[in-house]
Amino acid sequence: MTSILIKNGTIVTMDQKSSVVHGDLLIRDGRIASIGRKIDADADETVDGNGCAVLPGFVQTHIHLCQTLFRSAADDLSLIDWLKKRIWPMEAAHSASSIRVAAQLGIAELIKGGTTCALTMETVRHTEEVFRVVEETGFRATVGKCMMDKGENVPPGLLEETQQSIKESLDLIRDWHGKSGGRIRGCFAPRFAISCSHELLSQVSELARAHGLMIHTHASENKDECEKVEGETGRRNIAYLNSLGISGSHVVLAHCIHLDAEEMETLTQTKTNVAHCPSSNLKLGSGLARIAEMLARRIPVSLGADGAACNNRLDMFTEMRTAALLQKLAHGPEVLPAARVLRLATIDGARALGFEGEIGSLEVGKRADVIVVDLNNAHAVPVNDVVSTLVYSAQPSDVQTTIIDGELVMRDRKLLTLNEESVIDDANREAKSLIDRAGVSV
Repeated sequence: MTSILIKNGTIVTMDQKSSVVHGDLLIRDGRIASIGRKIDADADETVDGNGCAVLPGFVQTHIHLCQTLFRSAADDLSLIDWLKKRIWPMEAAHSASSIRVAAQLGIAELIKGGTTCALTMETVRHTEEVFRVVEETGFRATVGKCMMDKGENVPPGLLEETQQSIKESLDLIRDWHGKSGGRIRGCFAPRFAISCSHELLSQVSELARAHGLMIHTHASENKDECEKVEGETGRRNIAYLNSLGISGSHVVLAHCIHLDAEEMETLTQTKTNVAHCPSSNLKLGSGLARIAEMLARRIPVSLGADGAACNNRLDMFTEMRTAALLQKLAHGPEVLPAARVLRLATIDGARALGFEGEIGSLEVGKRADVIVVDLNNAHAVPVNDVVSTLVYSAQPSDVQTTIIDGELVMRDRKLLTLNEESVIDDANREAKSLIDRAGVSV
C-alpha cells in the first residue's frame, strides 16, 4: 500500500450533506485518512488537484464485460432480434482467450472514464477469466456467470442443464467471493425470466438468501419480453420474479421500463434495486424508464452503461447526462437535477451493491476509490457549479487519475495495471476471430 496526497482540489464528497471541500485529501493503507483545506503530511505520491474535481469513483450497476468485443457488431436491432441474431451466437463463440481480452478492454475503458466499481453479468462459459482480470487490474467488481437453462433459438453453447448451471455458479463464488480484501465478489446472474426455468430461479433465490449473495438479472426491458413472460407464467414480470423470491435489497434488476402500478409498489415494498441504463434503452428502442416516479416512490435506483454491444460505450458521464435529460423531457426541467443524478452514479450505486459502508462517498475511514477530473477545459469552463459541470459538461477524457482501494490504476491518463496498446491490439485480433467463429454477418 502507498500513501497518496491529492492537493488543491475541489473535493465533491457525496456525503450525507453533499459537502464540497476546497483543499486536500490524504489516502493511507487503502483508506481515506483525512480531508481538509490544507493537509501537512508526507506521502509516497502527490497528485495535483488544481483545477480539478476530486470525487468518489463511479459505480456502475449493470455491465456486460464479455460483450466489449461486440462493439458495433450488433447495431440497429430490437432486443429479441439483437439477442438471437447477434449476441447469443457471439457469446457462444467466446473462448477463454477472447473473454479475457473483452474483460481487459472493458475495464480499461471503465478506469479511463472514472468507473472504479461495477456489477457485471458475463456469459455462460469462461467467467473465471473475468475474475482473473478483475484481480490483476486492481478493479473492484461483483461478477456473475450468466445462467440460461431454457429458451428458443439458444445456441447449444449457451443452453445449460439446471443443476450444472447452479453448480458452476456456486463453484465460482466459492473460489472468488471476497478475494483481494473484498474487492472482488461473486453473485448469481440468471439472464432473465425467459432464459431461466422456474426451478433455476427458485433455487437461486433460496441460495442467495442462505449465503448472503446478490442476484443480478434483467427485467421488463422490452414489451415483447414482458408479453412472453406473462404468456408463459400468467404473471407480469416483476410479480413472477417476486413470487419466486427474486426481490429485495440484495437483488439488482436491470432496466425495469415496462411496469404497471402494482409492480412499482412491489419494488417499493421489497426495496429491490433498479439499474437504469438510459443509453442502452434508447439505442435498442426499448422505452423510457419512469425514473422520476421510481425515486418518488423510494425505489432504489442506480446507473449502468449496459454492454458495449448496445450502447456502444461504457461511459458514466454519458449515462448521467442522458438520464437527467430524458426525465426532464418527460416531466419538466426541474426533475432529476444534477446533484441527484450524481448520487445515482456514486453512493446510490454503492448502496445497491451493499458497498455503501466502504465506497461511494469520500469520507474518512472509507476505502479510497477516488477519481480526479480536470475541469479546466474549453467544454467545461467556467465552472460556476462543480456538480452541474460534472453531470452536464464533463467527458471521460477529463479523468486524469483513478485510484481504487488506495492504489493508483491510472495517472495522467496512463493506465498502470494494463498495457493499453497491447489490449487494443489483442481486442482487434480476438474480435475478428470471434465473429468468424460465430458466423454472424456484421
